[in-house]
Amino acid sequence: MASDEIPEEWSTLTYRVLRSAGWYPGRSVPLDRYESPLKEFSGLEMPEAARRFLGEFAGLSTSTWTPGPLMPQSPFRFDPCDADMGRELGAQVRDTFLRMSESVGTPLYPIGRVDEGANYLGMAADSSVYIGNGGAELLARSAYGALEMLAVERRTEAPLPFVLVGDHLELPPEFGATHGPAGVPRWSPETERVLRLAGWRPGRVVSTESWGRMMREADEGYVMHEAARRFLSEFGGLEVHQRGPGVNAARSPFRLDPLLAKWDFEIIESLSEDAESQLYPVGDCSQGNFYLTVAEDGAVYVGMDEIELLADSADEALDKLVRGIR
Repeated sequence: MASDEIPEEWSTLTYRVLRSAGWYPGRSVPLDRYESPLKEFSGLEMPEAARRFLGEFAGLSTSTWTPGPLMPQSPFRFDPCDADMGRELGAQVRDTFLRMSESVGTPLYPIGRVDEGANYLGMAADSSVYIGNGGAELLARSAYGALEMLAVERRTEAPLPFVLVGDHLELPPEFGATHGPAGVPRWSPETERVLRLAGWRPGRVVSTESWGRMMREADEGYVMHEAARRFLSEFGGLEVHQRGPGVNAARSPFRLDPLLAKWDFEIIESLSEDAESQLYPVGDCSQGNFYLTVAEDGAVYVGMDEIELLADSADEALDKLVRGIR
């Protein structure tokens, strides 16, 4: 299969989910780390159908992703057993899959977990995929069909009510977002939720005096202009911890604290020259690999060795950071 060819059983969203999780056409992984302990401690022999599936998909996971545009309805991980599985856990897996197999009338082999680990995925010899924990029910008649169900169709107790919009998932508009002076939402419902969880609220105001003083003490070149002061008075001190794919870029954590750049005035000065504007640091992103800075006109830039305009306004910049947009 060509690298850009989507299997006919998959939607574009499913393809994006799996590529973001690390799958690619022709992927092949060794299976001894799963096969040996399952055989030794659970007495389970890996059938050919499970071998083909796991050889292509073992180790992939979306269960640690922050809910976002590519978050599947049912977070999954394709690891048929824990790496440190011993005799006791092996017996539990054996008993669970004996009950699942009896409930559907055919032997099942573990291929992964869903629903935050609450349910197992089991594969039959004909490649049908079942889901359950004790009892089981049919998920799909084929492996690729099961992946489509997990990524798009199967409704579970997902962390948020995402809906399919085009080729990605979004929170519905009615989920709610704070409106600005023009009467339109300041950002997406998802950004509203993430910022509120981080401690933001409408009308939030924090003092910027100590930040300004400590930055000047570190280097007299740091002069907080009004745009930076407005940004920090509303958003200063917030931290967002996230990971996983976004709309068109990786979602990464970011911190809104100017002191993160306290000792790097020369870097900020160089970035200001490149941006042809006085930049003031307001935080960092991508685990400290890039500084977030605000220009005098309110535009937000991101950079370290090179500078890049992130957005023309603070609200737009925060929406891009939360949703993974560049």
